[in-house]
Amino acid sequence: QVQLVESGGGSVQAGGSLRLSCAASGLIFSWYAMGWFRQAPGKDREFVAVISRSGDNTIYADSVKGRFTISRDNARNTVYLEMISLKSEDTAAYYCAADHALVPQTIAPEYDYWGQGTQVTVSS
Repeated sequence: QVQLVESGGGSVQAGGSLRLSCAASGLIFSWYAMGWFRQAPGKDREFVAVISRSGDNTIYADSVKGRFTISRDNARNTVYLEMISLKSEDTAAYYCAADHALVPQTIAPEYDYWGQGTQVTVSS
């Protein structure tokens, strides 16, 4: 059974930082590109960042470029999202997802497995 478990969410003030983690089990982690998505109340789920299987290729949404960094540790079956200079508009539930694809995707329906999400709240 595949499980993706996010952690590290919380409440911070604008300008602050958080580091999200997503621990994967039940799959061969290095066979999956890993993505982060987020969903704010009343809004569609949106792409945040994705990292390729080996970690040598990353893609970011324009809204987070220069502020968020995605990374992975294949030995620990974990993907991370380092977030700095947080803004109130970053407030959302953040989800990690696994995609069994050679090329990293930015579209949610392409992903095979999803975590339950972790809440990030940024107050201004």
